[in-house]
Amino acid sequence: MKTMVIGASKGLGRALMEGLGNNGDTLVGVSRTCPRDVKPLPGVSLQWLQADLGHPLKAADLLAGYSAETGLDTLVYNLGIWEDAAFDDHYSFLSDRDDQLQAIVDCNITAPILLIKRLLPILLRSERPRIILTGSTSGLPRSGRPEVTFGASKFALRGMAEALREGCREQRLGVTCLSLGYLNTEDPLATPREQAERRGEGELIPLHDVVQVVRMALSLSAASFVKEITLPAILDPRF
Repeated sequence: MKTMVIGASKGLGRALMEGLGNNGDTLVGVSRTCPRDVKPLPGVSLQWLQADLGHPLKAADLLAGYSAETGLDTLVYNLGIWEDAAFDDHYSFLSDRDDQLQAIVDCNITAPILLIKRLLPILLRSERPRIILTGSTSGLPRSGRPEVTFGASKFALRGMAEALREGCREQRLGVTCLSLGYLNTEDPLATPREQAERRGEGELIPLHDVVQVVRMALSLSAASFVKEITLPAILDPRF
Protein backbone atom coordinates (compact mmCIF):
# COMPACT_ATOMS: atom_id res chain seq x y z
CA MET A 1 0.00 0.00 0.00
CA LYS A 2 1.23 3.49 -0.82
CA THR A 3 0.23 6.30 1.54
CA MET A 4 0.94 10.01 1.13
CA VAL A 5 1.15 12.13 4.30
CA ILE A 6 0.87 15.90 3.86
CA GLY A 7 2.65 17.89 6.56
CA ALA A 8 4.99 15.03 7.46
CA SER A 9 8.14 16.65 8.82
CA LYS A 10 7.20 17.25 12.46
CA GLY A 11 4.60 16.74 15.14
CA LEU A 12 1.76 14.40 14.25
CA GLY A 13 2.86 14.12 10.61
CA ARG A 14 6.26 12.85 11.62
CA ALA A 15 4.66 10.41 14.07
CA LEU A 16 2.49 9.06 11.24
CA MET A 17 5.58 8.55 9.10
CA GLU A 18 7.18 6.57 11.92
CA GLY A 19 4.09 4.65 13.00
CA LEU A 20 2.11 3.76 9.87
CA GLY A 21 2.62 1.03 7.32
CA ASN A 22 3.35 -2.66 7.25
CA ASN A 23 6.10 -4.71 5.66
CA GLY A 24 6.32 -3.83 1.97
CA ASP A 25 4.34 -0.59 2.22
CA THR A 26 5.56 2.83 1.06
CA LEU A 27 5.02 6.12 2.85
CA VAL A 28 5.44 9.35 0.89
CA GLY A 29 6.08 12.33 3.13
CA VAL A 30 5.28 15.84 1.88
CA SER A 31 6.68 18.92 3.56
CA ARG A 32 8.53 22.13 2.77
CA THR A 33 11.78 20.54 4.00
CA CYS A 34 12.78 16.89 4.08
CA PRO A 35 14.06 15.65 7.45
CA ARG A 36 16.86 13.10 7.46
CA ASP A 37 16.30 11.28 10.73
CA VAL A 38 12.77 9.85 10.43
CA LYS A 39 12.76 6.17 11.39
CA PRO A 40 9.97 4.12 9.76
CA LEU A 41 8.73 0.76 10.95
CA PRO A 42 10.70 -2.30 9.72
CA GLY A 43 9.98 -3.12 6.09
CA VAL A 44 8.35 0.24 5.35
CA SER A 45 9.94 2.37 2.61
CA LEU A 46 10.07 6.16 2.90
CA GLN A 47 10.02 8.72 0.10
CA TRP A 48 9.98 12.50 0.46
CA LEU A 49 8.62 15.27 -1.71
CA GLN A 50 9.22 18.95 -1.08
CA ALA A 51 6.10 21.05 -1.60
CA ASP A 52 4.63 24.16 0.02
CA LEU A 53 0.86 23.87 0.41
CA GLY A 54 0.83 27.60 1.11
CA HIS A 55 0.95 27.75 -2.71
CA PRO A 56 -1.90 25.31 -3.37
CA LEU A 57 -1.99 25.20 -7.17
CA LYS A 58 1.72 24.61 -7.61
CA ALA A 59 1.85 21.99 -4.85
CA ALA A 60 -1.23 20.13 -6.10
CA ASP A 61 0.15 19.89 -9.63
CA LEU A 62 3.53 18.67 -8.38
CA LEU A 63 2.07 15.95 -6.16
CA ALA A 64 -0.41 14.82 -8.80
CA GLY A 65 2.36 14.55 -11.38
CA TYR A 66 4.36 12.34 -9.04
CA SER A 67 1.39 10.15 -8.08
CA ALA A 68 0.20 9.66 -11.64
CA GLU A 69 3.31 7.59 -12.33
CA THR A 70 3.58 5.70 -9.04
CA GLY A 71 -0.06 5.24 -7.97
CA LEU A 72 -1.62 6.02 -4.58
CA ASP A 73 -3.90 4.18 -2.16
CA THR A 74 -4.29 6.59 0.75
CA LEU A 75 -4.02 10.35 1.23
CA VAL A 76 -3.57 11.75 4.74
CA TYR A 77 -4.01 15.53 4.81
CA ASN A 78 -2.41 16.49 8.10
CA LEU A 79 -1.67 20.15 7.54
CA GLY A 80 -3.24 23.10 9.26
CA ILE A 81 -2.25 26.52 10.54
CA TRP A 82 -3.97 28.87 12.97
CA GLU A 83 -4.00 32.45 14.20
CA ASP A 84 -1.02 33.86 16.10
CA ALA A 85 -2.98 34.17 19.35
CA ALA A 86 -5.12 31.07 18.86
CA PHE A 87 -5.88 29.03 22.00
CA ASP A 88 -4.67 31.87 24.27
CA ASP A 89 -7.02 33.57 26.70
CA HIS A 90 -6.36 36.97 25.10
CA TYR A 91 -7.34 35.85 21.57
CA SER A 92 -9.42 38.45 19.71
CA PHE A 93 -10.81 38.03 16.21
CA LEU A 94 -10.59 41.78 15.62
CA SER A 95 -6.83 41.64 16.25
CA ASP A 96 -6.20 38.96 13.59
CA ARG A 97 -4.12 40.08 10.63
CA ASP A 98 -5.92 39.95 7.29
CA ASP A 99 -2.96 38.38 5.48
CA GLN A 100 -2.75 35.60 8.05
CA LEU A 101 -6.47 34.85 7.80
CA GLN A 102 -6.11 34.51 4.05
CA ALA A 103 -3.12 32.18 4.54
CA ILE A 104 -5.18 30.00 6.90
CA VAL A 105 -7.93 29.67 4.31
CA ASP A 106 -5.39 28.85 1.58
CA CYS A 107 -3.65 26.16 3.63
CA ASN A 108 -6.61 24.66 5.48
CA ILE A 109 -9.34 24.84 2.82
CA THR A 110 -8.09 25.73 -0.67
CA ALA A 111 -5.08 23.42 -0.59
CA PRO A 112 -6.89 20.21 0.40
CA ILE A 113 -9.70 20.87 -2.10
CA LEU A 114 -7.29 21.39 -4.99
CA LEU A 115 -5.04 18.53 -3.96
CA ILE A 116 -7.88 16.05 -3.58
CA LYS A 117 -9.31 17.13 -6.94
CA ARG A 118 -5.94 16.37 -8.58
CA LEU A 119 -5.33 13.10 -6.73
CA LEU A 120 -8.84 11.64 -6.74
CA PRO A 121 -8.64 9.99 -10.21
CA ILE A 122 -5.41 8.32 -9.10
CA LEU A 123 -6.76 7.23 -5.72
CA LEU A 124 -9.86 5.71 -7.30
CA ARG A 125 -7.67 3.29 -9.25
CA SER A 126 -6.78 1.65 -5.94
CA GLU A 127 -8.64 -1.44 -4.74
CA ARG A 128 -9.19 0.29 -1.37
CA PRO A 129 -8.98 4.09 -1.80
CA ARG A 130 -8.89 6.08 1.42
CA ILE A 131 -8.65 9.74 2.43
CA ILE A 132 -7.99 10.78 6.03
CA LEU A 133 -8.43 14.42 6.97
CA THR A 134 -6.95 15.69 10.24
CA GLY A 135 -9.61 17.94 11.65
CA SER A 136 -10.07 19.44 15.10
CA THR A 137 -12.59 19.53 17.91
CA SER A 138 -12.69 23.26 17.06
CA GLY A 139 -14.65 22.21 13.97
CA LEU A 140 -17.45 20.56 15.97
CA PRO A 141 -20.74 22.22 16.95
CA ARG A 142 -20.55 23.95 20.34
CA SER A 143 -16.78 23.47 20.41
CA GLY A 144 -16.36 26.27 22.93
CA ARG A 145 -13.55 27.91 20.92
CA PRO A 146 -13.58 31.54 19.63
CA GLU A 147 -10.95 31.30 16.84
CA VAL A 148 -13.08 32.32 13.85
CA THR A 149 -10.95 31.43 10.84
CA PHE A 150 -9.33 28.29 12.22
CA GLY A 151 -12.68 27.01 13.46
CA ALA A 152 -14.32 27.77 10.13
CA SER A 153 -11.57 25.93 8.27
CA LYS A 154 -12.07 22.82 10.38
CA PHE A 155 -15.82 22.97 9.88
CA ALA A 156 -15.03 23.12 6.14
CA LEU A 157 -12.85 20.02 6.39
CA ARG A 158 -15.77 18.03 7.80
CA GLY A 159 -17.89 19.32 4.94
CA MET A 160 -15.30 18.11 2.43
CA ALA A 161 -15.39 14.64 3.97
CA GLU A 162 -19.19 14.51 3.78
CA ALA A 163 -19.37 15.70 0.18
CA LEU A 164 -16.55 13.46 -1.06
CA ARG A 165 -18.21 10.44 0.46
CA GLU A 166 -21.52 11.27 -1.20
CA GLY A 167 -19.91 11.89 -4.58
CA CYS A 168 -17.72 8.79 -4.59
CA ARG A 169 -19.75 6.17 -2.75
CA GLU A 170 -20.11 3.98 -5.84
CA GLN A 171 -16.33 4.07 -6.30
CA ARG A 172 -15.99 2.78 -2.70
CA LEU A 173 -13.98 5.75 -1.48
CA GLY A 174 -13.62 5.80 2.29
CA VAL A 175 -13.22 9.28 3.76
CA THR A 176 -12.41 9.73 7.44
CA CYS A 177 -12.31 12.99 9.37
CA LEU A 178 -10.39 12.93 12.66
CA SER A 179 -11.62 15.61 15.06
CA LEU A 180 -8.66 15.85 17.43
CA GLY A 181 -8.33 17.74 20.70
CA TYR A 182 -5.14 19.27 22.03
CA LEU A 183 -2.09 17.13 21.20
CA ASN A 184 1.12 16.50 23.07
CA THR A 185 3.60 17.26 20.28
CA GLU A 186 6.54 17.58 22.68
CA ASP A 187 7.00 13.84 23.05
CA PRO A 188 7.75 12.03 19.77
CA LEU A 189 6.66 8.49 19.00
CA ALA A 190 10.00 7.20 20.33
CA THR A 191 8.97 8.36 23.81
CA PRO A 192 7.26 5.57 25.80
CA ARG A 193 3.52 6.13 25.71
CA GLU A 194 3.27 5.80 29.48
CA GLN A 195 5.61 8.78 29.76
CA ALA A 196 3.95 10.82 26.98
CA GLU A 197 0.49 10.46 28.48
CA ARG A 198 1.60 12.18 31.70
CA ARG A 199 2.40 15.45 29.92
CA GLY A 200 -0.49 17.85 30.28
CA GLU A 201 -1.94 15.92 33.21
CA GLY A 202 -4.88 14.58 31.23
CA GLU A 203 -5.44 17.58 28.97
CA LEU A 204 -3.14 16.52 26.09
CA ILE A 205 -3.38 13.54 23.75
CA PRO A 206 -0.20 11.51 23.10
CA LEU A 207 0.68 11.20 19.42
CA HIS A 208 0.79 7.46 20.00
CA ASP A 209 -3.00 7.40 20.42
CA VAL A 210 -3.65 9.23 17.15
CA VAL A 211 -1.29 6.92 15.25
CA GLN A 212 -3.10 3.92 16.73
CA VAL A 213 -6.47 5.30 15.63
CA VAL A 214 -5.21 5.93 12.08
CA ARG A 215 -3.69 2.44 11.89
CA MET A 216 -7.05 1.01 12.90
CA ALA A 217 -8.91 2.99 10.25
CA LEU A 218 -6.49 1.89 7.54
CA SER A 219 -6.56 -1.75 8.63
CA LEU A 220 -10.23 -2.25 7.81
CA SER A 221 -11.33 -4.27 4.80
CA ALA A 222 -12.67 -2.70 1.63
CA ALA A 223 -16.20 -3.45 2.88
CA SER A 224 -16.25 -0.72 5.56
CA PHE A 225 -14.70 2.57 6.61
CA VAL A 226 -14.53 4.91 9.58
CA LYS A 227 -16.60 8.02 8.86
CA GLU A 228 -15.58 10.28 11.74
CA ILE A 229 -13.76 10.00 15.05
CA THR A 230 -13.77 12.57 17.84
CA LEU A 231 -10.68 12.18 20.03
CA PRO A 232 -10.51 14.68 22.93
CA ALA A 233 -8.18 14.48 25.90
CA ILE A 234 -9.69 12.73 28.92
CA LEU A 235 -9.90 15.95 30.98
CA ASP A 236 -10.86 18.31 28.15
CA PRO A 237 -13.61 20.40 29.82
CA ARG A 238 -15.39 20.96 26.49
CA PHE A 239 -16.29 17.29 26.03
